[in-house]
Amino acid sequence: MKALIFGAGGQVGRALAATAPADAQLVALDRSSCDVTDLEAVTRAIRDAAPDMVFNAAAYTAVDRAESEPEAAARLNGAAPGFMAGASKAAGARFVHISTDFVFNGTGGTPYRPGDPTDPQSVYGATKLQGEQAAAAADPDALIVRTAWVYAAQGANFVLTMLRFMGERERLTIVSDQIGTPTFAPSLSRALWSLAGSQASGIHHYTDAGVASWYDFAVAIHEEATALGLLQRPVAIMPIPSVDYPTPARRPAFSVLDKSATWAALGGPAPHWRVNLRTCLEEIRHNG
Repeated sequence: MKALIFGAGGQVGRALAATAPADAQLVALDRSSCDVTDLEAVTRAIRDAAPDMVFNAAAYTAVDRAESEPEAAARLNGAAPGFMAGASKAAGARFVHISTDFVFNGTGGTPYRPGDPTDPQSVYGATKLQGEQAAAAADPDALIVRTAWVYAAQGANFVLTMLRFMGERERLTIVSDQIGTPTFAPSLSRALWSLAGSQASGIHHYTDAGVASWYDFAVAIHEEATALGLLQRPVAIMPIPSVDYPTPARRPAFSVLDKSATWAALGGPAPHWRVNLRTCLEEIRHNG
């Protein structure tokens, strides 16, 4: 089985490569290897690789900057998935696209199901929804997986940012009224491989198990990192409401995803987010 990964330089792209099945032959393309906003480049890359499966791990993920760069976000998040899906279908390859909890408005109080109405509140969320729609229009059999709060032992993410701040500061203030689920990139990538291999299609939801606020997440990072010796002194972590930390992009207050159907297809639930956080921090400690 041959798989092509677009966005191979990002944290999900790297995790897809690291968790690939033993029999998988990989073609991993980062942004310097292929401009996914260029239809001709995408078509050529898929034609040259002749893959059985194509993963789109490329995305414009600078949520706040997207508010001032909507065209750039629309090209990468909105149009490019349609290019990849169409070229994959023409080549006879399965297409797997990664989307986000930001397609929902976050005003609900129960986990969002795949078929629930979407209502993005930011440029990032709106362009990611456009990407879902473009992929599904180009290939009705495309697999679209929404996830949330992704982090890894490398890259730019909340865990690494918190570890840096906790090493530099004596006190942190963290938003406590935005609720979701942290998701370890290797956990997501294993699910993507399994779903793709099972011929799943349509929209699915996947995150790790459990629920947290950003404040809860930060407290857990502090506790686990201290236990592992990654932090040498205590840091005061104070909860604040979102109104005290204004950002250009509006974020969902509640973006927990209903994963029940996906977990059933995978044969069981994902690990709890705190278990995977510990795994990530152990990897960071091992890597020095």
